[in-house]
Amino acid sequence: MTIREIAQLAGVSNAAVSRYLNGGYVSGEKKERIKKVIQETGYQPSMQARTLRTKKACLVGVVVPKINSESISRVTEGVGQVLSERGYHMLLASTDNQADKEVMYMKIFENYPVDGIILIGTMITAQHRKFLKESRVPVVVIGQYTRLANCVYHDDYGAGKAMGRAVGRALALYPEGRAAYIGVTREDKAAGAAREDGFCAGLKAEGQELEEEYRRVSRFRMEAGYEAAMDLLKKKDDIVIISCATDTIAAGAMEAILDYRKENGPEKESDTDGSKRYRFGNSPVKVTGFGDNQFLKAVTGGIPTVHFAYKTSGIKGAELLLDVVEKEERIPVEMKLGFQFVEAPGWSGGQQAE
Repeated sequence: MTIREIAQLAGVSNAAVSRYLNGGYVSGEKKERIKKVIQETGYQPSMQARTLRTKKACLVGVVVPKINSESISRVTEGVGQVLSERGYHMLLASTDNQADKEVMYMKIFENYPVDGIILIGTMITAQHRKFLKESRVPVVVIGQYTRLANCVYHDDYGAGKAMGRAVGRALALYPEGRAAYIGVTREDKAAGAAREDGFCAGLKAEGQELEEEYRRVSRFRMEAGYEAAMDLLKKKDDIVIISCATDTIAAGAMEAILDYRKENGPEKESDTDGSKRYRFGNSPVKVTGFGDNQFLKAVTGGIPTVHFAYKTSGIKGAELLLDVVEKEERIPVEMKLGFQFVEAPGWSGGQQAE
């Protein structure tokens, strides 16, 4: 299959197909016809010929913190969609949430060479900053804010504040209850510092406070969320809500609550009027998260969480990178994406506009 044959089947000129394959302008109607023919025929352009013609490798290195994450898979889906449409291939490297490996893989990609690098970042260390300043290929960072490269990031502080306000309103129903928070390292400025700071600000706006002894730090794993939640439950008997920095951590917290309840049964305490207050039963401990994990929703029916446009961030990040690679765009871009608060059945916190 050749470009000429693709053009004949799509009813367009050879030049239109060439422009489409090289990321150039093609009108909407022609673009869809060419795309449909390529999909139906399974056409793959010659990478060697294109490299010789364009002086580009048609390869993009993508560095991710882990591959078994729903949120990361959404980002990489968006990246892959754009790269495929514009004739590029993805080289994927997973770092197991180790920041030093992020820098290592970026250096490997830079020397491979690739046309550009997309980093789905966990934190921006001194090593990251050095690499971003000196990199010989363009880099786009997704998920973290930085002035050293084009970046696409989320409003983690705003999302945290919305969650904090919802939790604060729910706490009003339990005058003696407290909220706990399981976060991640604050070296992660997005999921760590911004979400927690926003959460505390949201609680404060509702007249509540997150006390230090009700905070825990977890890794980005379900088992770590389980351990942190179990520790909280064993040491504090007035927790009614556990908010978690991610839905994965929240899943672990939910399992801990179930296990703790099995081991200890419904705990009863006498109120001043002599009535009984049930910690698990009439007032079970609730859990909130961030990320809108669809598997967790399918299994549990859903928890209060925050939906981020992860796939969109991947699409925008890839588009930004290819604009630099192909069009040599030099205008710095810092793109912040919004969020959506997602309620859950039976949740009484609700969302309130700022």
